Amino acid sequence: MANTKSTTDKAERKKIKRTARKKAAPKAKRTTPRGSLKKKVKKLVRGQSKR
Repeated sequence: MANTKSTTDKAERKKIKRTARKKAAPKAKRTTPRGSLKKKVKKLVRGQSKR
């Protein structure tokens, strides 16, 4: 992404970012599924409540 810290005009900054995004190489396809590192939540047992 282009450095737009020095640009104060919002429209100008947007234009710079868009052109930078178009020039950037496309991202590679994911090798692992999204959220694979997320901690899995254990399903609670049905029936009587704990408290």
